[in-house]
Order: sequence, then C-alpha cells, then structure tokens
Amino acid sequence: MKRRVVITGVGVISPVGNDAQTFWNSLLEGKSGIDRLTAFDATDYPTQIAGEVKDFNPELYMDKKEIRRTDRFVQFGLAAAKMAVEDAKLEITPENAERVGVYIGSGIGGLSTWEEQHSVLLEKGPRRVSPFFIPMLIANMASGAVSIQYGAKGPTSSAITACATGTNAIGDALRLIQFDHADVMIAGGAEATVRPMAFAGFCSAKAMSTRNDEPQKASRPFDKDRDGFVMGEGAGVLILEELEHAKKRGANIIAEVIGYGMSADAHHITSPSPGGEGAARCMKNALRDAGIDPTEVGYINAHGTSTDQGDIAETQAIKDVFGEHAYKLAVSSTKSMTGHLLGATGGIEAIATAFALRDQVLPPTINLENPDPECDLDYVPNHARKATVHVAVSNTFGFGGHNATVILKRYEA
Repeated sequence: MKRRVVITGVGVISPVGNDAQTFWNSLLEGKSGIDRLTAFDATDYPTQIAGEVKDFNPELYMDKKEIRRTDRFVQFGLAAAKMAVEDAKLEITPENAERVGVYIGSGIGGLSTWEEQHSVLLEKGPRRVSPFFIPMLIANMASGAVSIQYGAKGPTSSAITACATGTNAIGDALRLIQFDHADVMIAGGAEATVRPMAFAGFCSAKAMSTRNDEPQKASRPFDKDRDGFVMGEGAGVLILEELEHAKKRGANIIAEVIGYGMSADAHHITSPSPGGEGAARCMKNALRDAGIDPTEVGYINAHGTSTDQGDIAETQAIKDVFGEHAYKLAVSSTKSMTGHLLGATGGIEAIATAFALRDQVLPPTINLENPDPECDLDYVPNHARKATVHVAVSNTFGFGGHNATVILKRYEA
C-alpha cells in the first residue's frame, strides 16, 4: 500500500517574487516578471529580455563564506529550501534526520561558475582556477548544500531532465515517501541560467522570443503571435510529508500529491513527438498512478512555453487524454508571467497548482490576445478566475523527450 503524501511547506525565488505569497499574489494579479536584461550586456543578442530574479540578497540565507563557495543556482535553492522548511515548521533533529531527505534538481547547474572559471583558465592559467570550481558547478549541489545545511541524512539525490527536472524531483521524492524510504522530503528545482552562454545557445537555436520592445508581452502561450519562450531563473522547493507524520506534528497541509507519471518521446532532441503523443502517455500514466478518472481533473497548469510546436502539441495531448472533458476543464500557463525557469519550473508550478487548490482560484494565461486556432481550450485568458477544483495536474516537458506530470488534490481532513 502506498502511503499518502501531502505538501506542508513551500519556498519560492522567482521573477515575480522572492517568497511564496508574493509569487502567488503576482500570478493572480497577472503581473509579468519579464523585462530588459540587466545581468549582462545583450546588445549583440537577438533576445535581450528575461525573467530575472530581482533584489535577491543571499546574505539573508547563508553566510558570506558560503556565498563565495556556491553558484547562484545553489543560493536560490538554499533560499527556497529555508523558506519551505520554515513554512512547514519542520524541525530536523538527530532523532529524525535519517528519515528526512532532499531531492532538488537543476537542468544545467552552475553555468555562471563555468563561464567565470573558464575565463580564468584562459587568461591566467590552470593554477588559478578555483578549487571550488567542481563543487560549485555540478548540478546535484543544491541538494547537497541543503542536506548539509539541515543535517538531513535521508535519501538525497538530484534529477537532471532539462525542463522536466523540478517535476521529476518532486515525483521521485513522492515515491520515496510512498514506499517508506523517508517520512519527509525537501524537493523541487533551482536554476540560474540568465547568462551569456545560455542566451547564445538558445538564440542560435532560434528558441527564444525576440519581442524586445515589449518584454512584458513576450511570453504569450497559446497565442498565435507567440515567437518563442522567455528565459527565467529562480527556485521552487516543497516539503513533502507522509500524511500521518504531518498530522501527528500538527502541520498545516496545503494539498495532497496523489499521482506521478513519466514518459519519453523517443522522437527528437528538442521537438515534441507528433500530436503530443509522449505528453499524452505521461498524463495517462499519472492518472493511472493516482487511480482517478480523467473527468475528476478540473485544472491543468500547463507546460505552455510560448513556443509554436510545444503549445500545439500539449493542447493535442490534453484532448487525447481527456476527450470531451478537455473542453470543460481549465488550462493555464504561468510561464506567461514568470518566463521559463528550465529545471526550476516544475517546482514553482507545482506550488502554483497547490495554491490554486487551496484558494480555489486559477492563475491566468496573460497576453492571450489572439488565440491560435489550433489551441482551442479554456486557457483562463488574462485574468484569474474563482473555481471549484478538487484535482489538478502540473505538466513539464523537457529537451531530450523527457515528460513528467504530477497530480495534486485539494486536501480535506
């Protein structure tokens, strides 16, 4: 028998707020966190906009020595984890440490560290490269740093599945609790890739929006005038906890996690499989795992990246899975406001989905002004909407054909 798992705390660092409630309020208000780049001079880049994290002070979450030895993505992960642990009122002690684990993923890892230390190598030689280069670079280090910070000695690992990373981390953590390998997991994703190399690569692939004159309108999922995704950065971390463990300590329960699905497109390194076939199988696997009928789902927080192929494929996948019910449920993409946080997107979007269930209000898809005829579902256009929803889905699909879905349920004691 699988044990029941609930969410008891969350933490967010994002382009629309550096705490969970500010993040959520911004989504409901339809605020865009996308603006002109400030991290570096983008004059020579076709794309000059991003969803940057603003006013982030790592000294609020770690000491100066630790800051010098950690990449920005690790700092985001540590900050979000600290907020999540405090939100859950979780105490990790020598007595329970072996039953508390960490599963925070990153799609790319320490890109800023790589760029900086590569310059040192070329300009000053190999002896001047930092001895902390490798531990600052590797993508598992957000999990490692959080484990060390809190003395969490349970199962600790890291997913690396491109844009599906955060959802895979949450789903894998869910399994560890369901099958009694842990009682609590600190899970999610962290990413900090608003960097010259990442922009150069994505621009060369013509994947990002070039609507530089209207940054706030650049991310427009399901709109026929969309022209690519907008890069974001940040972290989303959740405290997953076995239900009886949470109840015993009087924890506040935000939502229940009831299903997890994965699949592979086995098609192309960047393009989705025709008709969204892989994404459809992923959602079907999650529904089967949750043991629910598709008609029970009332809301989908879509992957919805604002790319031409991706938005159409996800729409087709939803129709495949839900049939006529696809036109009765609500779908929205919060990437219209945050941009695409790559490996962190599954973390912040799972939190948005949980809050939608908690508050019974759905975040909108902003900038949906001219709907694509091939995207003909209810995308909650431009304004948040009150709704009665008991079950919700969060989708993420990544380069390499990686698909991941989690299903959340409104918790009722």
